[in-house]
Amino acid sequence: MSEHSLVLSWQRGSEVFTDRRYSRKHSVAFDGGLTVPYSSSPSVVRVPLSDPTAVDPEESLIAALASCHMLWFLDFAARAGFCVDSYRDEASGSMSKNENGKLFVSHIVLKPMVVFSGETVPDEKAYLALHHAAHEECFIANSLKSEVSVAAQMQRA
Repeated sequence: MSEHSLVLSWQRGSEVFTDRRYSRKHSVAFDGGLTVPYSSSPSVVRVPLSDPTAVDPEESLIAALASCHMLWFLDFAARAGFCVDSYRDEASGSMSKNENGKLFVSHIVLKPMVVFSGETVPDEKAYLALHHAAHEECFIANSLKSEVSVAAQMQRA
């Protein structure tokens, strides 16, 4: 099986640590060379201890799921002979407490808007079947215990 790696880095700097007022800013360097600024979510740890311009772990999880779903969708659409011109997903996630009272990302909603062109475009049933197949094959979706909903829309160019 494949392995995936990254390097997460955080430095305290000169801040006091034990008062819990340290910066949550850190970075993630992916194996392809891209380094992305990360932080805790401002909804979890207030600014300035969090950086609202950085990616937070919850957003990262939602992005991973949305990206995985899209990549499978595009593959299945191409296999079916449909031409996709664009794909945009305004995904969101919500947190709630689990049975042990711990917060978790409990529900993720993918809202893909797909634009097709060409002579053959899927009807609604075929379109939803593509999304269903993408969800079934998505590695990230298969790794989550959160509820995932797909509220898909499509357009013809």
